[in-house]
Amino acid sequence: MEISGIFTAILIGIVLGTLGRLVIPGRQRIGVLWTILVGIVAALVGTAVAGALGVADTRGVDWVELALQIGLAAVGVAGMERLTVRGRR
Repeated sequence: MEISGIFTAILIGIVLGTLGRLVIPGRQRIGVLWTILVGIVAALVGTAVAGALGVADTRGVDWVELALQIGLAAVGVAGMERLTVRGRR
């Protein structure tokens, strides 16, 4: 992976992590770095799942892939919140 790919993954992770947080109602008690990491993982996994479903490369915007990534980011943020809240109790 080249340095430009790493920067792209970080930027996509920031956007997807933020969108994942917006999808979940209420306040999430996880940090910014966890949000970015969850977003990066959601981007990678969402792309892999879209590729397996055959919808990764379409003309224009890949809406199905983007929806998968946002959904996975929301699930990841919710999962991280549950882990951090349990750790604080």
